[in-house]
Amino acid sequence: MDVTIGGEMLGVLFVAATVAGFVDTVAGGGGLITLPMLLLAQVPPVHALATNKLQGSFGTLTSSYAMLRRRLVRWSAIRGLFVASLFGAAAGTLAVQHVHAQALDVLIPVVLIGIGLYFLFAPSAGAVAGRPRLGARAYRNGVVPVIGFYDGFFGPGTGSFFSLAGVALRGHSLVTATANAKLLNFASNIASLAVFVIGGKVVWLVGGVMVVGQMIGAWLGSHAVVRGGARLIRPLIVLMCTAMVLRYAWQKGLFMGLF
Repeated sequence: MDVTIGGEMLGVLFVAATVAGFVDTVAGGGGLITLPMLLLAQVPPVHALATNKLQGSFGTLTSSYAMLRRRLVRWSAIRGLFVASLFGAAAGTLAVQHVHAQALDVLIPVVLIGIGLYFLFAPSAGAVAGRPRLGARAYRNGVVPVIGFYDGFFGPGTGSFFSLAGVALRGHSLVTATANAKLLNFASNIASLAVFVIGGKVVWLVGGVMVVGQMIGAWLGSHAVVRGGARLIRPLIVLMCTAMVLRYAWQKGLFMGLF
């Protein structure tokens, strides 16, 4: 689609994508930054979603490569989960074209609040690897495809969902769960992106500029994960979950009576 955006706005989108790439790598929720900016730039909503998936895919690709290179993730251990996320997201992206996404408007804020509270009031969660509460097969065939489906269907907070599932269900440390989440989120992103590309919904010039910013931010974020560990990841997850809930509340006009 031909969308005309000035050089100044492209610069703003580049900066937004860089910040989002860093945040998304560390805690998830980078789309909270980039999607509103795309809409502010007058990109039509469906095309904004598609373009956001393009730049987000390159961000998760960059962070995934960094995690694999630093051996925080082993491909042999994650490939089954990768495929499960891929197929889940493909199904979700197809389903969203036939189901009203507003059905999740009540559920998602509740889940995000739960994730934020979990990491806020369970300070030792994910500090070290623990005992799995769910078997590997059930996790691969049940939990991961559902989160992938959610990303294809709706999207916000997917990285946080993957991180929480790794810590709470598989007993991973928070750093390991976050590293795994990058590859699983990359799988769900590229599945959704493929559907959008086939449908001709991507604004390539805008997406290309944002891809560069995302890759820079994701690379910086991957270094921050290694150096900062759980001390950095935990507060950012709480912050991004809170921000996403507040955004939902603002969109629904819940603050109108307060101002």
